[in-house]
Amino acid sequence: MTKFTQIKHFEGTRNALGQQARVENVRTAAELFRKDMLAGPKVKYYESFDLVRVPYPSRYGLRNAFSREHLVEFLHLQNRLFVIQFETAEGLKTLLVSPSDHERNGETPFFRRLQDKSPRLLQSLVVNRQSTVLKILAKIGLKPKDVDYITYDHLHTQDVRRWLGNEDTPGLLPNAKLLVHFREWASALDLNPYQRDWYCPNGIAGIPESRVIRFDGDIMLGDGLALIHTPGHTEGNHSIVVHTDDGLWVTSENGISVDSYAPLYSTASGVADYAASLGTEVIINGNTLENSIDQYISMVQEKTIAGPSKRDPRYPNVFPSSEMSAFWMFPGTTPSFYVGKVNYGKLTK
Repeated sequence: MTKFTQIKHFEGTRNALGQQARVENVRTAAELFRKDMLAGPKVKYYESFDLVRVPYPSRYGLRNAFSREHLVEFLHLQNRLFVIQFETAEGLKTLLVSPSDHERNGETPFFRRLQDKSPRLLQSLVVNRQSTVLKILAKIGLKPKDVDYITYDHLHTQDVRRWLGNEDTPGLLPNAKLLVHFREWASALDLNPYQRDWYCPNGIAGIPESRVIRFDGDIMLGDGLALIHTPGHTEGNHSIVVHTDDGLWVTSENGISVDSYAPLYSTASGVADYAASLGTEVIINGNTLENSIDQYISMVQEKTIAGPSKRDPRYPNVFPSSEMSAFWMFPGTTPSFYVGKVNYGKLTK
């Protein structure tokens, strides 16, 4: 059985009674973890690929931050696939981060209602399906059998049956195993109505136990790659931390823009003023509000681990798994910092 190294830095850091005390305890631990991870090896290969752009309610994306004078109902989210190769004691491994099956993910109740209410012409303008997981793998020269692991920072909207299979159909990624925090897996199996609205119906139904690796806490997968439990957006949310030539990249959906992690510098409509009036250093992605206190702490944790961007040190080296992007139909929602694309190292085929 695959063994991963447990990371101890954050144990007990959220136990303080005071909320801001928890923030500072996690920040201190994140600074130490960042230093230790930067002293270690890097991943062999890390690249991002565009999958699909979809609308998302602006009242959720940067929670209530957009100016009322310029507020539009939606913003645009760019969903991506990340392909990572890294060394382990068992040899080179390949991980897909956020391999979204957007053909099936549209059955998520919230987005299903949105599609049913929207004219087809409007859908064709707003939804931009750019590629698929299998097309991207073929393009870069990987075969489905080459994939060792898949992971998602959380399971909102995800249907993973096509990749892992069930009792009726074999998976298209025959050797891949899902890495998921045990709390996220348990939640997805037993949802309340508010959370159920954001999970794809039967998205994990019938997946063989042998295809799922449930982890606890924070783990190091191999050289230059860690999964850090960052609860808030969901109970089992985790962040993917990747060591590259540009430092540490941190990916999750606790925030949907780099602006979310440095809102005082945001040029999106009203965001900086909102952050200043509230005195907040981050703005959460708030569609489900499972635990906004933990989500705030987790975003501070993420941006501290990431450190400053080499592109612009005012912003952290955070790469949201779904990133707010400019779109002409949604004025005022253009981010001031947009990651867009990363590519490091050389793929081993």
